[in-house]
Amino acid sequence: MDILENKKILLIIGGGIAAYKCLDLIRRLRERGVAIKAILTKGGEQFVTPLAVSSLTEHKVYQDLFSLTDEAEMGHIRLSRENDLILVAPATADLMAKMACGIADNLATTTLLAANKPVMIAPTMNSQMWGNPATQANLATLKERGMLVIPPADGDLACGEVGTGRLAEVDDIVSHVETFFLSKSDLPLTGKNITVTAGPTYETIDPVRYIANHSSGKQGYAIAGALKTAGANVTLITGPTNIDPPKGIIVKNILSASDMMEATESSLPADVVICVAAVADWYVKNQGTQKIKKQNGEMPSLEFSENPDILKTISHHDQRPTLVIGFAAETENVVDYATAKLAKKGCDWIIANDVSGDVMGGDQNQIHFITNDQSDPWSRMDKTSVAIKLTSKIADFFKDNK
Repeated sequence: MDILENKKILLIIGGGIAAYKCLDLIRRLRERGVAIKAILTKGGEQFVTPLAVSSLTEHKVYQDLFSLTDEAEMGHIRLSRENDLILVAPATADLMAKMACGIADNLATTTLLAANKPVMIAPTMNSQMWGNPATQANLATLKERGMLVIPPADGDLACGEVGTGRLAEVDDIVSHVETFFLSKSDLPLTGKNITVTAGPTYETIDPVRYIANHSSGKQGYAIAGALKTAGANVTLITGPTNIDPPKGIIVKNILSASDMMEATESSLPADVVICVAAVADWYVKNQGTQKIKKQNGEMPSLEFSENPDILKTISHHDQRPTLVIGFAAETENVVDYATAKLAKKGCDWIIANDVSGDVMGGDQNQIHFITNDQSDPWSRMDKTSVAIKLTSKIADFFKDNK
């Protein structure tokens, strides 16, 4: 059963140009079995029509606080209480300010003020408005009150400027909604022991130098967090990062690929191992015991040797997990190279991603989900959304293989 099936969401459509994305959002949620009712603000009406929203939700669209029909039924109270989640998308600067101050001057704000259900907002606005101290103060206030926030994306804005303020993509919004309900569900991965590797490895040249890569660890940490939310017992084996790990998991900090190999093997037996880390392929065999000095322009001679292949080792281990998942970071021929890696390593799934842009260290990822039977391109989304979607795949795998 889909985690979103039979859930009830009240969608409040704010007055930003990105309101048009709500039509696709409604369609996508309805496909997942969500029952949706919508409040269309006066500003939202400038970008989408009540008829379009009503046609997609298959419900009346609520607009006016003083509608006799609605208020005879105490519409704003009823709407605020009969849903599992209230989703505000887009949440404009004006709407956020009113929410923070408790202003109730229309149906949307009155409903929000009367709500006793969780509220999730997806802000969108000009980047200067987003960065304005007033907006950030309002955002902090809403977060302190327990409001769930889907961060705006970076990129081209409708005003012609570039910066942070775009409404999150529909896939990202759906993923955040899915995470909310996942955290409220029966936790489909309860009792599963899952190991995740993350971040870079550092390969020593001498006591002060090392070879590494640009991995930030963000994707691996996001996956560990999503798995924990789904009830799994998570062990995160991580190279050096600047990220705080999710709470409630076991964390093993390592430096080199050989350290990571040892820690991964020691985490077995496990139900799942996910190799997200960007492990260095080689280490320096002739490491200097002292700092290597410059030698009149001559380059030091470094002898390299291959590091252990963690993914392949775990895939053929005598304590092999039920599910072994690898990541393939490529800069060209992404799907072809990843498909070949799947066969060569002997794992079950490969998550292929193109890292030729700002993926390593960035907040977004675009991947191909590859198995022996399929190659499924996922749309570009934030790394948290990738983690949630992968977690759902893992939950479905164990549900189908009981």
